[in-house]
Amino acid sequence: MPPRIAKLIAVSAFGAIALFVFVFVVIAIAVVPRRTGGIDITQAMVTWISVGIAVLALIAVHIIIGRGLFAFARGARSEI
Repeated sequence: MPPRIAKLIAVSAFGAIALFVFVFVVIAIAVVPRRTGGIDITQAMVTWISVGIAVLALIAVHIIIGRGLFAFARGARSEI
């Protein structure tokens, strides 16, 4: 893979993190308990925690992949 393409994919991996945070915020706002109905606070907390853990895992993976691709673009040796 050419270094320019690796750098582009690495930047895209870090850009995807912003999308993950946006999706989490949208879900967190959507499940806020309301007086007019909807879910209660316990279910909202479970949703926030479960989606938050999934988003944090995706962020961690994208950071690892992005850093590896940036290292590849710089010409660093592979550790595999």
